[in-house]
Amino acid sequence: MKLTTKLLAATAMVSASAASAVELEVTHWWTSGGEAAAVSEFAKAFNETEHTWVDGAIAGSGGTARPIIISRILGGDPMGATQLNHGRQAEELIEAGLLLDLTDVAEAGGWTDIVNPTSLLDSCTLDGKIYCVPVNIHSWQWLWLSHAAFEKAGVDVPTDWNEYIAAADALKAADVIPLAMGKQGWQQSGAFGVMAVGIAGQDAWLAVNRDHDESVAAGPEYAKVFEAAASARELAADSNVQDWNQATNLVITGQAGAQIMGDWAQGEFSVAEAVAGEDYSCLPGLGLNEVLDTGGDAFYFPVNDDPEITAAQKELAALLISPEVQVSFNLAKGSLPVRGDIDLSAANDCMQKGLEILASGGILPSGDMNNSADTSTQIEDLMAQFWSSDMSAADAQAKYADIIADAD
Repeated sequence: MKLTTKLLAATAMVSASAASAVELEVTHWWTSGGEAAAVSEFAKAFNETEHTWVDGAIAGSGGTARPIIISRILGGDPMGATQLNHGRQAEELIEAGLLLDLTDVAEAGGWTDIVNPTSLLDSCTLDGKIYCVPVNIHSWQWLWLSHAAFEKAGVDVPTDWNEYIAAADALKAADVIPLAMGKQGWQQSGAFGVMAVGIAGQDAWLAVNRDHDESVAAGPEYAKVFEAAASARELAADSNVQDWNQATNLVITGQAGAQIMGDWAQGEFSVAEAVAGEDYSCLPGLGLNEVLDTGGDAFYFPVNDDPEITAAQKELAALLISPEVQVSFNLAKGSLPVRGDIDLSAANDCMQKGLEILASGGILPSGDMNNSADTSTQIEDLMAQFWSSDMSAADAQAKYADIIADAD
């Protein structure tokens, strides 16, 4: 069966079972300018059916939103659909029978044939059943550079992390913040992960995050990462912002030279009408190790007793992964599509770099796919403490190695 035929079958299946229009509350934490523009593409597509998207945006990061989302589901006040990240965040909800089985929608839509990389769909699967629809590929592995900032400093735009570090003194002399960094543990932990892949390399990163090898976490490769993190902490000392998009704005406006942040930052550059390659540059893997960790966002659908709501949920699931919606959403979001069979020729230079790396197979699973929520939280807490204090690189590494030793 051809893919287009499968997609039509999926849509027909869920539409036929929808007896009437449904208002479906959808919770998510996409509230920055670029994120809001992207999620509106989902809402517009769903509202073009007989149903209505009721937006349930939760201000703040995923760390703020996830406990609220999970508490509502556990407390018997579920939404119709909710964003979560790929990985292990929903395991306990699935095991408790609180999330809708989407296997029939996935089979009708041929998801196993179109989702790339396959690890994204694997992370939605438990005991052979599929419980979420992946909607994008997000990677942390990016260093964003402001052309205006480096021009003000009188130095060339760096092509890798080492050149960037060498230019830091010139940025400071020009009253430019070398590194923009929000004061939240998840941002600092994410940046640390990028430095780990770029500086320690893929093998060391996998040994720590996949195999939970304490000896590598405590070893010389990761010592270099913690030393780099200590240097980055000094470069970000004057970055007095809280949220990630505020830090991105410092780069967009030339107040900061660089930011380590995932490719969702592209949505903010897009809203500001900044042009990749002209106003800013992007370095995957810090320009040292061009690889992408392939995490991202997925939508889950809490179980309910109303068959009309269930039908609408399945219709939305099929719609989110449809070719047209995948293009419109990901172009606005700055993320890569989960489908390997759609045309993204309109993507900017940075997205094209990501697509080339994805096509070449230069990918890693995200930390969320390997570490439990508890382990990820412990690492975030450590990074928040490290970035807000004078904790030495050696002390931070010792604490980190202890977390990895006990990781589940």
